Amino acid sequence: MYNKYAYEKYDENKFSSEITPFCEDYRVFLSKSKTERLATRNAVELAIAHGYKRLDSVASLKPGDKVYDVNRDKNVVLFVIGTEKITNGINILGAHIDSPRIDLKQNPLYESTSFALLDTHYYGGIKKYQWVARPLSLIGVIYKKDGSVVEVNIGDNPNDPVFGISDLLIHLSQEQLTKPAAKVIEGENLDVTLGSLALTEGENKDVKSNVLRILKGKYGVEEDDFVSAEIEVVPQGEAKDYGIDKSMIAGYGHDDRVCAYTSLRAILDVENPKRTSCCILVDKEEIGSVGATGAQSRYFENVIAELMEKNGEYSELNLRRCLTNSKMLSSDVSAGVDPLFLSVNELKNSAYLNKGIVFNKYTGSRGKSGCNDASPKFIAEIRNVLDEEGIYYQTSELGRVDLGGGGTIAYILANLNMDVIDAGIAVLNMHAPMEIVSKIDVYEAYRAYKAFLLKI
Repeated sequence: MYNKYAYEKYDENKFSSEITPFCEDYRVFLSKSKTERLATRNAVELAIAHGYKRLDSVASLKPGDKVYDVNRDKNVVLFVIGTEKITNGINILGAHIDSPRIDLKQNPLYESTSFALLDTHYYGGIKKYQWVARPLSLIGVIYKKDGSVVEVNIGDNPNDPVFGISDLLIHLSQEQLTKPAAKVIEGENLDVTLGSLALTEGENKDVKSNVLRILKGKYGVEEDDFVSAEIEVVPQGEAKDYGIDKSMIAGYGHDDRVCAYTSLRAILDVENPKRTSCCILVDKEEIGSVGATGAQSRYFENVIAELMEKNGEYSELNLRRCLTNSKMLSSDVSAGVDPLFLSVNELKNSAYLNKGIVFNKYTGSRGKSGCNDASPKFIAEIRNVLDEEGIYYQTSELGRVDLGGGGTIAYILANLNMDVIDAGIAVLNMHAPMEIVSKIDVYEAYRAYKAFLLKI
């Protein structure tokens, strides 16, 4: 159903029996997947539990086989082999698993006025003032010179301490409050407080030395090991039901792990498709999809080549034919209409919570700059399937013309000459430490993704 509120078809019993358990699984996944490494690990665990085998562990493939591959612990791609030749094209769900956050610098640790602090550099588009005066966790990895890897996760365990970035008290903030919002908190002031207690014995009786002593005792690392670390500063705590009716989920990282999870669940529930089904979860979207783990990497083409080789179809020409014949949903979130900020939208072409999955024919900014403008023929094909399946959907742009805009990975895969359209879930507070989604939209998106894999 197009542009209708999806709760029309859900009574209380149906909501409780179908939507609630699905969204509870998602809430747990989101709470456990605050970095792209954790999201990859948790996705692989689900895949293995559903019978998937690692691609490099199989010699050949046949229809119905389920395989996955991992790239640098920050990408995961899953396939269900169809009855048609891979050369004829595959149906792809593509989402990203990185989210806006704050990263530690390579030489982060310093002391000032008897505080030990960590210097940072923010990642992706954030409102910097939203990240101060709130509990934060430190999650990531430290690679040591001997090749060993130390995992860091401090803050989310109930017995852990938490961290934070301090803000100026209201009594002394008269000058601060005259600054524009972009300057109220400067990027170089997003430093995390790590400790305030000095050593009571030894030569170096200072706070920084005490922190280093604790880190060495707990993790066996030295200060120099920060140079080869990747530690992310993320909001502390679990995602929660939102609203007295528990109709929504509040949490960090809905953009874009809500589309990643629903895409993942869709392919996990696919059996014996006609066209080979694919779900790829990528990194680096929030900073331009660059690098070896971003959507612009050749990794995706390479892994399809490996798939075709094991299926007895590979040639450079067949790979190009496969990509040209493939169809993709770029599974990424849209900006939901917020009742407190109606003026930023053109309401006839905006996404609303509880109206189901959102399709963006184009994103970009200003004169559609940088967008993938999807084929109307492809859109009609999708509409037909969704209506046949009774799935609720809507269309949207990202804000009023000339006001804002944004981008996804859609244009990158479209550059390989396949049909692509953005399709995701409406979000409130996008890029904030706490984002909001509708449970109905989460479930309808899952249904839409699964129908796309099986019916297109």
